Amino acid sequence: MIASVSGEVVDIALDHAVIECAGVGYRVLATPPTLGRLVRGEHTRLLTSMIVREDSMTLYGFTDPDARALFGLLQTVTGVGPRLAMATLAVLEPDSLRRALAESDAKALTAVPGIGKRVAERLVVELRDKVDAGPVGSTVSGAPAVGVGGQVTEALIGLGFTENAAQQAVASVLAQQPDADSPTLLRTALAGLGPRR
Repeated sequence: MIASVSGEVVDIALDHAVIECAGVGYRVLATPPTLGRLVRGEHTRLLTSMIVREDSMTLYGFTDPDARALFGLLQTVTGVGPRLAMATLAVLEPDSLRRALAESDAKALTAVPGIGKRVAERLVVELRDKVDAGPVGSTVSGAPAVGVGGQVTEALIGLGFTENAAQQAVASVLAQQPDADSPTLLRTALAGLGPRR
């Protein structure tokens, strides 16, 4: 799994950027807000989620762990694939999405192209107890702080668990212990995951 790419931005298109890493150009799909922060010819680092299908391997890029975690969480809902999850993050910033889900605001979700009333209601029902409506972190020097959930998800991925497994384990613990600190969250998530396969 490719968890991040770091290198020169060699091209920026409407829905993706090409990042050159060690002589290889990686095509990374991203939202307009993410692409808007990139500058051709400058060095950047994007966190990525790699989706493997029978006929393709696609990278989706994010500027922070929270957005990437939400991208994975959205796809746990039946009928929501990576493209619809990305479209959701293109319309709703992570904090706005968390708030809409936590407050059962299906109307806000229907603003996303491809999400009708039925899918919006399914998202609310399945995810409202898995998200925190509050901000994940404060902003310092223009950079979003990484929330506890994002930190622990990254740690679990670093330990060899898949991204989806790590995200689901963290979301499950936070649903039961929303105020858990990093050590508690990591320990409890690891207990739930069991030995790495």
